[in-house]
Amino acid sequence: MLVPFFYMLREGGMKTSITELLTLLEAMEKGLAGQSVDNFYYLSRAALVKDEALLDRFDQIFAAYFRGVEAGVVDWLGEVPEDWLRQQAELHLSAEERAELEALGGFEALMEALRERLEEQDERHEGGSKWIGTAGTSPFGAYGYNPEGVRIGQRSSRHRRAVKVWDKREYRNLDDSVELGTRNIKVALRRLRQFAREGAADQLDLDDTIDKTARNAGFLDLRMVPERHNAVKVLLCLDVGGSMEDHVRICEELFSAARCEFKHLEYCYFHNFVYESMWKDNRRRHAERISTLDITHKYGSDYKLVFVGDATMSPYEIVYAGGSIEHWNEEPGAVWIKRLLNTYPKAIWLNPEPRERWDVTPSVKLVRELMDDRMYPLTIAGLDEGIKVLR
Repeated sequence: MLVPFFYMLREGGMKTSITELLTLLEAMEKGLAGQSVDNFYYLSRAALVKDEALLDRFDQIFAAYFRGVEAGVVDWLGEVPEDWLRQQAELHLSAEERAELEALGGFEALMEALRERLEEQDERHEGGSKWIGTAGTSPFGAYGYNPEGVRIGQRSSRHRRAVKVWDKREYRNLDDSVELGTRNIKVALRRLRQFAREGAADQLDLDDTIDKTARNAGFLDLRMVPERHNAVKVLLCLDVGGSMEDHVRICEELFSAARCEFKHLEYCYFHNFVYESMWKDNRRRHAERISTLDITHKYGSDYKLVFVGDATMSPYEIVYAGGSIEHWNEEPGAVWIKRLLNTYPKAIWLNPEPRERWDVTPSVKLVRELMDDRMYPLTIAGLDEGIKVLR
């Protein structure tokens, strides 16, 4: 039974050896796995995986080979009528109907139309294609559809096509105590290490102590050295809220791993794109913001700059003054990211969205151009590619 599994691991790039397979068989013969599938999984992983970076690949191959071992799993979710899961007032449009809806004609025209609607409208409206309301095709309101518009009063994004959001949204800070799933990320980040000894000499240098004691006719001569730290400095800029809610888990894992690996780690948050200010506490982001220029003056050019975000937004947010989805920015986001890149030449952008989606999203293509194509997927392989650029 295990021989085909062994070959499947080899074909998947695990480089598992015959010796490791024999070790697993010996452990099973002694009953270490018992009758539990979970125990067998942990035992086989301990015996067959030699590199932490391959744990996820082992999990995928294990799941593919032993699929169906645990019976009794019922796909009951498929029995729930689809209509039950949809909002009652939501408008349903066919692909052809959506294709017929046209944008208003640019950012300035959209803002001017909103101003006119606010002046003319004096009551609530539902449905329709003009007034600010719900469940319609107007560019303004909630729970409807328009290729580009202003979302007002809607709990969360659905089509992710809004140019501006006229609501105060609260985001939560990323949890740097998350440990599950961070091991592979830590392994990747360790490649970005440059060790140095700094501070007080408070650690025993065993090799030097032995050498000096031997040269001192056997009289003990203790030698101390400062603690050894990773000297790399990292400035981590994290996109939060909106479409990034889909990627909170992986971002928390990255954040937690980075806090463990880098002594000199500074971080700040932004939403969708960088502008004249960022913040460190999402709960107080409206009251306590940090000037982007202050960040460039405070942290030297020896910092490695790492952006984390899906770069999925309206292109207006990047190239227009006033294009920010939440406030009126005096200068385009493209200007601010160029200033950051001028200060921090060692910079990358990590994108949690799959690489195959990048070319079909205009804003992602814009960000890649601004980053001189230094955008990498937020995967172990992507981290490896990005770290080579940061060295």
